Amino acid sequence: MTTLHQRMIDDMRVRNLSLNTQRIYVDRVAKFAKHFRKSPELLGPDEIRTYQVYLIHDRNASWSMLGQTVCALRFLYRNTLGKEWTIQFIPGHKKPVMLPVVISLDEVSRFFEKVCNLKHRAILMTAYGGSLRVSEVTSLRVSDIDSARMLIRIDQGKGRKDRYVMLSPNLLDVLRAYWKVARPAGLLFPGRYPDRPITREAVYQVSIKAAKAAGSNKKVTPRTLRHCFATHLLEAGANLRVIQMLLGHRSLRTTARYTHVSTATLCSTASHLDSLAKTVEEIQKLKSSDPVQS
Repeated sequence: MTTLHQRMIDDMRVRNLSLNTQRIYVDRVAKFAKHFRKSPELLGPDEIRTYQVYLIHDRNASWSMLGQTVCALRFLYRNTLGKEWTIQFIPGHKKPVMLPVVISLDEVSRFFEKVCNLKHRAILMTAYGGSLRVSEVTSLRVSDIDSARMLIRIDQGKGRKDRYVMLSPNLLDVLRAYWKVARPAGLLFPGRYPDRPITREAVYQVSIKAAKAAGSNKKVTPRTLRHCFATHLLEAGANLRVIQMLLGHRSLRTTARYTHVSTATLCSTASHLDSLAKTVEEIQKLKSSDPVQS
């Protein structure tokens, strides 16, 4: 480990960035340095711009990767190397606004029916029933399930924030059935080793496989289940502020995007075309019964 590498990690720890964020930032900076085969200390704005163009045109990088790279380089040059030009010479990318993929309650039910493994079903039902990010559900501990208060404690979720989410009776039954078989002691959903959680990639693959088995033409991931939970709550009449708290969103604007995919919002107003169709139908009936036309 280089001195710069350790300094950056220390700076991120001082600012209490999550372990996942630290891992991503270090990985993005390492790829940047590897591209030029030089230490970032010897690179500057020209190389950063060249690398951004390379990611877009040659690598066809996702908007997520582009954003993570910008944040990682800004942190490195501004916080660790003390450069003043970071904001000016490391421009951010305008991310396209995309609506979340959502499936209906019936589709969610069919999806869970295709998850035969009890542990996998418990994981995915917890992700949906608790509106959890995949990193949050894989990090759950047995002690986080509060059956007395019917709550699930999320310890240090995104943004280093604790929160509680609802624990439904149906989910509690599934978790109890899983616990009786697996008997987890610390982590609720351990992976190959008892002291390490199941990987997010494994949960992702299980989700994709179940969606295909259920005959869904949509890509259903753990994040999709989180989007579904929020949308279904909104359609059931839940308050947007309550949904924000359950999802752990910092801004209400983030939660408000679910109004754009909720049938309760989009279908609450009748289309004028329906009235027009009725009028045309009535005219046809009048014509067919008018003695002058016959």
